[in-house]
Amino acid sequence: MDKIPMTRGGYDRLDAELKQLKMEERPAIIHEIAEARALGDLSENAEYHAAREKQGFIEGRIKELEGILSLSEVIDTAKLSGAVKFGATVTLVDEDSDEEKTYQIVGEVEANIEAGLLNMRSPLARALIGKEEGDSVEVATPGGRRSYEILAVRYL
Repeated sequence: MDKIPMTRGGYDRLDAELKQLKMEERPAIIHEIAEARALGDLSENAEYHAAREKQGFIEGRIKELEGILSLSEVIDTAKLSGAVKFGATVTLVDEDSDEEKTYQIVGEVEANIEAGLLNMRSPLARALIGKEEGDSVEVATPGGRRSYEILAVRYL
């Protein structure tokens, strides 16, 4: 199996979610199921069925997180420098609108565009990789071609 590249922050977030599911959510749902069973007839017990469904979701997410974390390769971005690569925090300016945006290039499992975490396989990230401060990149987007200038490249 291929390793999953991940930043330290992304790994820590997933690990914290896994611990929370195992230590808090799982015991709580087991308790809910036991309480629902005590109410009697399970065939018409909505609380029981809802709790079992939630348990299935929790167990599925635990297995998913365990798989991701076992295959993850944490890349220490603080030791990197130079041109844009995985883990870089890049500040861009849209050459048409002068709007500035900052993104960190991360792996697929930790990507969240609203939080500024850009999937390394996205068209924008692929265009940025290998470029340096001051370079311009052109990216094909659903809304047409966009041009960006790289203002800063940092490794945090």
